[in-house]
Parts: sequence; C-alpha cells; structure tokens
Amino acid sequence: MRQQDPDGVLLIDKAAGMTSHDVVALVRRRLGIKKVGHCGTLDPLATGLLIVVVGRGTKIQDLLMAEDKEYTGTMRLGITTDSQDADGQVVETRPVPELTREQLDAAFAKFHGDFYQMPPMVSAIKKDGVPLYKLARQGKTVEREPRFVHVFAHEITGVHLPEIDFRVVCSKGFYVRTYAFDIGEELGCGAHLGALRRTKSGRFDVTNAITVDEVRNGDPAEVLRRTIDLPTVSRLRGA
Repeated sequence: MRQQDPDGVLLIDKAAGMTSHDVVALVRRRLGIKKVGHCGTLDPLATGLLIVVVGRGTKIQDLLMAEDKEYTGTMRLGITTDSQDADGQVVETRPVPELTREQLDAAFAKFHGDFYQMPPMVSAIKKDGVPLYKLARQGKTVEREPRFVHVFAHEITGVHLPEIDFRVVCSKGFYVRTYAFDIGEELGCGAHLGALRRTKSGRFDVTNAITVDEVRNGDPAEVLRRTIDLPTVSRLRGA
C-alpha cells in the first residue's frame, strides 16, 4: 500500500503558459496530496525547474527558496513592454544600433556582482497588502523599494541581433526580466525578456525533473516514487 502523503520534494519542469500555482494544483489533484507548495515563482512565460514541496517538505520551503538560481534566457532589443517580458504590452520601440561584442560585454558586466534592482510593477510584491500586478492592471504606478541582488556568473551564449541569448546565476529575489530591461537601457535601445528557463536552484537541476505531462498523464504511483525524501534533501544541501 503506497504512502498517501509523502514528505519531501518533487522537481517539476514547468511548461510555458502555466502559473506556478497551476503546477501545485495539478500535483495536489493528480497525487491526492493535501499539503503542497512551491519554491520560487516562475512567470507563465518561463519554463524549467520548479521545486514542489509536499507534506512536511513545506516546512523547509523558505530554506529552499533562499538558494541561488541559474537561468538561461533570450532578450530582445529595441522593444520595451509594461511587464518587461513578451507577455506585456509594448510601451516603446527604438532602433537597435550595430552593437559590437565589446559593447555587449560591457553592458552585461555592469550588472555583475552586487547591485540594486527596481522590482517591476507587474510583480507579486505587495503595496499596502495589494499585489503590484493588480495595481498595474488598473494603470497605476507606485513607488517601489530597490532590492539588493547579486549576480554570481553571467555569459552571453549567442548573439543574433536584435536577440541575445544569455545565462545568469543569481541570488534570491532576482528579476530576470528587469535584468533584460536594465541591460537594454544600458545599450540605449531598450529590451524585454523574450524567453526564460530556470535550469538550477541550489543543488537541484532541471535535468532531474519530471515534466508536467508526466504528472498529468503518468501513473500517480510512479510520479510519487520520484519524490526526494527529506534526509536526501538535507544531504544534497550539505545541511
């Protein structure tokens, strides 16, 4: 007889077009588990690693969310949007100049190490108890507090203007779409995030994740067997 409510972590490769809450609801429904949460929201546009915690795993949710993340993405120069990504409304278009690799390297280098990042209006951060994205939908813009963030590593992996492919390893609370926006402003032509994939979070890697289709269509008992138990999670974290 299988355990109904396992304790631990499920690594899910989130599909595009879903919210992180959609994934949690799917796991809860398909696996019949009451206590389910996730660590680190992924926007609907994004794919990749979503750490889903089940049972007593929800008690270490904050610990897992605090760990560094790695992303790969594509920014598109010349177009800014109200959400700073491809799901938003176009705010401005500007010509993209002939940029050298040296200019691109210099722009990326400005956003390495410690710096402050202004959270976008289209975000889940709350102002007087109301998520900013709800205020943004009403056409409101409110003052936000800059966040202290850190980029540990970055790499330009491909240049095919107006698009630039990149990889970034960053701290908790980092907005990759704001990273794309800020680099676009540094280059003088604006930019938005066209695609994003989370590849790592702490010691966990998307290559070990189960797909949303496997959760939706697979044998629930087989999916449950992919749960990483809490002692193993602790060892992986070096705790």
